[in-house]
Amino acid sequence: MVTSNKESGEPESKIPREDEEEEPVKHREIKLRNYDPEDEELKKRKLPPAKPASVEDTVKEQLEAAKPEPIIDEVDLANLAPRKPDWDLKRDVSKKLEKLEKRTQRAIAELIRERLKGQEGELASAVGSAKQEGSDSD
Repeated sequence: MVTSNKESGEPESKIPREDEEEEPVKHREIKLRNYDPEDEELKKRKLPPAKPASVEDTVKEQLEAAKPEPIIDEVDLANLAPRKPDWDLKRDVSKKLEKLEKRTQRAIAELIRERLKGQEGELASAVGSAKQEGSDSD
């Protein structure tokens, strides 16, 4: 909260205090870049014309800094190739497929046994008839 001085009507912060000493104000030295003075004293303060900096070197440095360094020299193509879209389905169904494969193999073996049993009679008769023909011709 700013209090005001009753006598002058100015806030106290604007009125210098008696116990504070005023610091001398430092002025910056005038440097003339674009102005061409006529006065001899001011001509001494005129700066020489500036030379533009070489932008090419700065740009080259920035481009070299922006180039990424290769982290991995060799890339494994197997890791880069995307997985097939149904890989998760195959993983989840693989246990069920193993059970079905076992049952299928049992069913095939049973069908083969049944055919062999049915052919035993035919096979025996075919072998028996071949023996009879062979003994007749001797």
